[in-house]
Amino acid sequence: MSFNESQIRAIAHHKGPLLVLAGPGSGKTLVITHRTKKLIETYGVNPSNILVITFTKAAAGEMKGRFDQLMEGKPAPVTFGTFHSVFYRILKYAYNFGAGNIITDEQRMLYLRQIIDKMEMEIQDEKDFLSGISGEISFVKGEMLDLTHYYSKNCSEDNFKFIYQEYDRMLRSGNYIDFDDMLVMCYELFAQRKDILKLWQQKYQFILIDEFQDINRVQYDIMKLLAAPENNLFIVGDDDQSIYRFRGAKPEIMLGFEKDYEAAARILLDTNYRSTENIIEASLRVIRHNKARFEKAIKGVHPRGASIVTKEFQTPKNECEQIIKEIKEMMEAGTACSDIAILYRTNTNPRLLVEKMMEYNLPFRIKDSIPNLFDHWIAKNIISYLRIALGNRERSEFLQIINRPKRYVSRDCFPNPVVSFDEIKTYYSDKAWMIDRIEQLEYDLKMLKDMSPYAAISYIRNVMGYQSFLKEYSEYRRIKLEELLEILDDLLESSKEYKTFAAWFLHMEEYSKELMIQMKNRNEDSNSISLSTMHSSKGLEYKVVYIIDANEGITPHHKAVLPADIEEERRLFYVAMTRAKESLHIYSVKERYSKKMELSRFIGEYLIDTELLSAGARVRHVKYGEGIIRQRSGNKIIVYFERTKREAVLDITYCVSSRILEII
Repeated sequence: MSFNESQIRAIAHHKGPLLVLAGPGSGKTLVITHRTKKLIETYGVNPSNILVITFTKAAAGEMKGRFDQLMEGKPAPVTFGTFHSVFYRILKYAYNFGAGNIITDEQRMLYLRQIIDKMEMEIQDEKDFLSGISGEISFVKGEMLDLTHYYSKNCSEDNFKFIYQEYDRMLRSGNYIDFDDMLVMCYELFAQRKDILKLWQQKYQFILIDEFQDINRVQYDIMKLLAAPENNLFIVGDDDQSIYRFRGAKPEIMLGFEKDYEAAARILLDTNYRSTENIIEASLRVIRHNKARFEKAIKGVHPRGASIVTKEFQTPKNECEQIIKEIKEMMEAGTACSDIAILYRTNTNPRLLVEKMMEYNLPFRIKDSIPNLFDHWIAKNIISYLRIALGNRERSEFLQIINRPKRYVSRDCFPNPVVSFDEIKTYYSDKAWMIDRIEQLEYDLKMLKDMSPYAAISYIRNVMGYQSFLKEYSEYRRIKLEELLEILDDLLESSKEYKTFAAWFLHMEEYSKELMIQMKNRNEDSNSISLSTMHSSKGLEYKVVYIIDANEGITPHHKAVLPADIEEERRLFYVAMTRAKESLHIYSVKERYSKKMELSRFIGEYLIDTELLSAGARVRHVKYGEGIIRQRSGNKIIVYFERTKREAVLDITYCVSSRILEII
C-alpha cells in the first residue's frame, strides 16, 4: 500500500505528543491503524500497552476490524474502545462496579419524568424538555461546573437545581451511576489515588485518540493524567469538523493542545482523496471565514469536476419538485440511489420532501428519526379544536384545548367521559364571566365548523388567542417563540391543498402510516436515497449531495447568535459540503410560510472569497458598472461607481449569489 508524505510521517511517529490534523477524506483511519501496527512491529511496543480511543462503539469496532485485517491473524491485544468503555473498565477494578450499576437511558428519563411530575410543572413538550434537561445535566457534569453559577436553557435556575439534585439523590439511593458520572468519578479517582493512576499509566503507555475535536473538558483532563509522564499522546482530528458543542465538545481544546504540550509536533494530512477540486476549494473558502481554527492547505487527487450547482427557488414546494425531477433524471441515466444524499440542518426540515418522495414512490432511507408533524403537541391541540368543532365531545379532546389559551376552566367541570356545554355552564352558574368565556368558545367552534382547514387554523391562531398562549409558554420554557410558531406555519402549509377536514385528516393518516413504514424499513433497502441531518452525515460520503434550505435562520440556525455559535454553524455547513465526492447542489428558497427568506451567508462565502471584498478593492456590477469599495461593515459594502458618480450600499451575499458582482 502506498502512502503520501504526510501519512508516512504520521505513521512513523514513535514517542512524544503529536497533533495530526486530518481533513475530510484524508485517510485518518488508515493512519491510526498503520501507526498502531508500526508501534508493535517496528518499535517493539507490547500491544497490551496501546490504547486506541474513538467516540462511538461502532467506530471503535470498525477501527479494530481494520487493524485486525492489517495484522493478518497475528495476536495483538490492543485496547480499542470508547471513552466510556475504558473509564468503565477502570472504575470496575477500583470500585467493583458491574453493568447493573450503570443506569440506562430509559431509567434516566423515567427518573426525570418522575421528578417533573412531583414538581407539577406545566410542560406541554415533555419529550423535548426531558431531552434538553438531560443534555444540560451531562454538560454540567462533563465540564465539572458549579451548579450555583449555571444558567439553564430550559427552565428557571431554581427548577433546574432541584431537578439536578433530586436526580443525583435518586441515583445514589439506587446505587447507580450514569455515563457522565463515569467521567467525573474516573477523574477524581486519578486525581486522588496516585497509586491507582500509576498502574494505569504503566498499562497504557501509548494512547491514540480519534475525532479529538469532539473531546470535552473532563475527558481531556483524564487523558492528560493517564498519558503522563511520557505523554505519548497521538491525537487525530479536524478542528473544522467540530460540530458537537451542544454536547460539550470543545474545539478550543484541540486548538490549545500545542500550548499544553510544547514538545508536540504537528502533521497535516493535506490530501483529500474523496472530493473533486471544485468541492475542496469551495468548502475551504467557506471555512476560512472562521477565526478560531488551524489554517490548512488541502489538495485533491481528482480532477476539477463539475461546478457546484447553486439554485434559488420561490418556495420549498418548488425546491422539492426540482430535486425530485433531477433525481429521476439521474436514476434514468444510471446513477444508483445509494450514491445520492439530501442533507438538511434539522430533522424537521424535510417533511415536504418526504411527502413528495412518497408521492413519486422514490426509494429513500432516513438516517435520523423524522418527527411526525401531526404528533407534535401543538398539532394535537389544533386537531382537538377541529374535532370538537365537528361535534366530538370526548373529555380527552377538551382537556387538550380548554386552557390553551387560558380560560381558567377547572378539570373538575369534566366529570364524565362525554362533555356537555350545558353542564359546564351549570358548573359555573354563579360566575357570569366564566359563562361568557364558555359561550365565546361555543361561538368560535361553530365558526370553525364551516371553514377550510387553512382558514380554521388561522382563526384558532389569531382570533381565538392560541398564538398568545404559545408566547406565554415560550417565555415559561425559555425557548424562542419562533420555534413554536414554525409548527403552526408548517400545519398551515400542510393544510393549504385541502378543502375539507376529512380530506386533510385522511392525508395525515396516510402520511403517518407511511412514515412509520419508512422508519421501520429504513435499513433494509441499501439502494436508497439517503436523507440525513448535517450532523448525522459526518463521516459519510456520496457521489451526489444536495444541501437544501440554505437560508439565514435555517443554516446558520436562528439559535446561533454569538460568534462562536456562527463558527459552529459554518463548520456544520463545511461538513455537509465535504460529504460530496463528485457533484454538490446547494439550494435555497425565496420564501417560506409566505415570509421572505434571505440566502445563507455561506452561499456568498463559497462562490468567491468574500474576504477580498474589502475597502480599496475594485469590483464590477452588472447594472452600475465598475467601482471601488469605500467601506465594508460585516456583510455590507459601500461602493463608489464611476459611471454614475454615486455610492451604493450592497449586500455581499445577495450580490455574489445572484452573480451580479465580481472582483476585477
